[in-house]
Amino acid sequence: MKAKNCLIFGGSGQIGRNLIRKLTRNNITVTVVTRNIHQKGLVIKTQANAGYIDIVEANIYDEIKIRELFKKADICINLIGILYEKKKGNTFKNIHTLFPSLLSKLSKEYNLEHFIHLSALGINEAKDSSYAISKLEGEKNILNNFTQTTILRPSIVYSSSDNFTTQFMTLLNRLPTFPLYYSGNTKFMPIHCSDLTDIIYYIISKNINSKIIECVGPETLTFKEILQILLKLINKKRLLIPFPLPLARLSAKFFQLFPKPLLTEDQLRLLKYDNVLSGKYKSNNEIGVPSKLFFKEEVKKYCYMWREGGQFSTNEPS
Repeated sequence: MKAKNCLIFGGSGQIGRNLIRKLTRNNITVTVVTRNIHQKGLVIKTQANAGYIDIVEANIYDEIKIRELFKKADICINLIGILYEKKKGNTFKNIHTLFPSLLSKLSKEYNLEHFIHLSALGINEAKDSSYAISKLEGEKNILNNFTQTTILRPSIVYSSSDNFTTQFMTLLNRLPTFPLYYSGNTKFMPIHCSDLTDIIYYIISKNINSKIIECVGPETLTFKEILQILLKLINKKRLLIPFPLPLARLSAKFFQLFPKPLLTEDQLRLLKYDNVLSGKYKSNNEIGVPSKLFFKEEVKKYCYMWREGGQFSTNEPS
């Protein structure tokens, strides 16, 4: 039987790298598209044995080149997403709405078996967020364009190479106090990266076409609880101070001026809404792939990098 070929957009990120390893270990070949093969190619090609991975350099706005890649593909997986807008066309509308719409049209045109698209949890409620609006419009277009589509909506995805736990541990390590937006009461169901890639592989191997699936970890944690866990893991004591909303908005206006913003006004609006199961769609538990990894136990495996003494530190508070 001919091995399936997965065409992956966004393969150099934490989810993409884990997914490449998962798929190729199970005899699925992958074609990974990257904007800069000189920057990302070395990282990507170490994720699989030769013969199982093909790396192609292409701009996601180059429809002619992207179209060629669909001729050899059986499945298309889109993992591309941004948390804040940049210049040179990297807007929410371009990345979350127009680009996925194009991929879904090409998936239909070339009669692919499946199109899997990574969206985000909690976007239905966040009507005042440009990020959420762009994600919802993208989902709507995809489902209209191609019936053999599965949209995954994960909660916060974490691992040793994320931009979530690692960034917060860096900030908690350096700052004497830390702001709690909305009193730190926003709820999340963090899912480990390997649990999410298990879900994607299961969907491919079982040919599950459930339209929208919400993907969550095994526990519900508030933003404050997440920070408290991270503080305990890195052996730090910090003041967690609830921030008045006007002050929070002012700080977001300032932070979003940075090349890599710590917080934007749009992200602040998103933080109003819980990032948990809505009950409106199937979850990974319902399709038969419950998450196994717990937040504290997994972060414990790599948190030593933020402790005094690094790899030689102990679990005892300093």
